[in-house]
Amino acid sequence: MTEVALPTTSPVLGVRAHGDTGLLVEVADVAHALALHAALRAAPPPGLLDLVPAARSVLVRVPPGTDLAALAASVRAVRVEAPAAGTAVAAGPIVDVPVVYDGADLASVAALTGLTPAEVVAVHTGQLWTVAFAGFAPGFGYLAGADARLTVPRLRVPRTSVPAGAVGLAGEFSGIYPRASPGGWQLIGRTDHPMWRPDRDPPAVLTPGVRVRFSERAS
Repeated sequence: MTEVALPTTSPVLGVRAHGDTGLLVEVADVAHALALHAALRAAPPPGLLDLVPAARSVLVRVPPGTDLAALAASVRAVRVEAPAAGTAVAAGPIVDVPVVYDGADLASVAALTGLTPAEVVAVHTGQLWTVAFAGFAPGFGYLAGADARLTVPRLRVPRTSVPAGAVGLAGEFSGIYPRASPGGWQLIGRTDHPMWRPDRDPPAVLTPGVRVRFSERAS
């Protein structure tokens, strides 16, 4: 049987200097950011110190004095398998997160998506999510999924306090609050799985590239 090579393409839309210690590489969407991050992590350019992915970019950090023009040429030469729209490309470790789906906004999310609450849970648990990038609070990972049916807006008025372990949706992302904080995500459930462990290196459980598999459990 003849193997058919999958098409590859450059995910890079633009490259800008980030001071004298890095490049901000712009891409089209989260899927391309994940693909570029994975490719650079697998074959790091010389002197690479860190990669910081975001929704539509990847920051490439290098030591002062690095030839940024040569680095930019190296990054532009990276080729990845073209991700389909809405997919999350990654092959990182899988973290299993049990969730009690009794969130205050579960019914609202169902109404917004045209699904029943049970179908919302089925869609949320029926796919692997990937940590696209981190932000907002230490240990908070923005999780991208391949099923766009759970895309919902943030709350118009954020809550003044969201408990640690709350599982929510906002835009195209899902997320888990690592600690109590204000927040405007639509809450669909809760977990007691720790998101921040000082005894780990790194302490954040959900780092870019890690995949998350949610499962439903009884309260």
